[in-house]
Amino acid sequence: MEVTQVSYRIIADLLEARTGQQLTEGRRWRIGTALSGIFREHGISNIDQLVCLLAEPQSDALAQAVVEALLNNETYFFRDRIMFELLSRKVLPDLAAKRSGTKRLSIWSAGCSTGQEALSLAMLFADQPNLWNGWTIDIIGTDISQQAISKAQRGCYTQFEIQRGLSVAQMLTHFTETSEGWVPNPELRRLVRFKQRHLLDAPRIPQRFDLVLCRNVLLYFDETKRAKAFDRIAESMHGDGWLMLGAGETAVGRTDLFIPAEGNQGLYTFADRHSVLATTNRQLRRG
Repeated sequence: MEVTQVSYRIIADLLEARTGQQLTEGRRWRIGTALSGIFREHGISNIDQLVCLLAEPQSDALAQAVVEALLNNETYFFRDRIMFELLSRKVLPDLAAKRSGTKRLSIWSAGCSTGQEALSLAMLFADQPNLWNGWTIDIIGTDISQQAISKAQRGCYTQFEIQRGLSVAQMLTHFTETSEGWVPNPELRRLVRFKQRHLLDAPRIPQRFDLVLCRNVLLYFDETKRAKAFDRIAESMHGDGWLMLGAGETAVGRTDLFIPAEGNQGLYTFADRHSVLATTNRQLRRG
């Protein structure tokens, strides 16, 4: 479907205004495909007609539907499994030692989409009950998409979704098949919760996190918004916590708050205590 430059710019500006994400020229092709359902629902034949409808009064619901459709909610269980192996082998043992006194861990899955990443984390803990017995594990998944969060909160996955990333043994151990789909068992549900949240907003979640996963989210931001996102993440973390980014993302040259963990691609820690203190002071000044 042809997309004129004017219509492309209007759609791209709408997405960026509401989410902070950029719809670059390289992703321009997604517009027609992503919005096909909206075209059918509203009897729209082309992008220019959609743009005209968006200019009308009381078009907010349509605008939000367009934004939701353009968001990339691609996810699956144990996506980039090597990263989860790294968490299991290095990060979680480190945090278990650091938090042995309180036996409490808080983890944030930022940009969690429909919940598979947060549930994958929960499975790491559920598979080691002896190690984590007596611990309070709190995994919170957030996403800007209300549709994605609603699905995550509902916690019901199709046969196709449940098979993406999970072995048959994992499916049968951690999920139950119902007439509507596959639902996580109670030992997973009690570890996770989901909320709609914009990554660029000031932190509204009271606790500090020991581990933050923010994978394949920052690559959709421009440099200014990416730097702001790093600030928001830093404000939400304990000073000795861990940050994990996606395989195609890096903090190097993007922020002075985090440095790569030696020999572990995708993992980051705070650069130094001064960075932690500076971030905390910025948060306090904002009130």
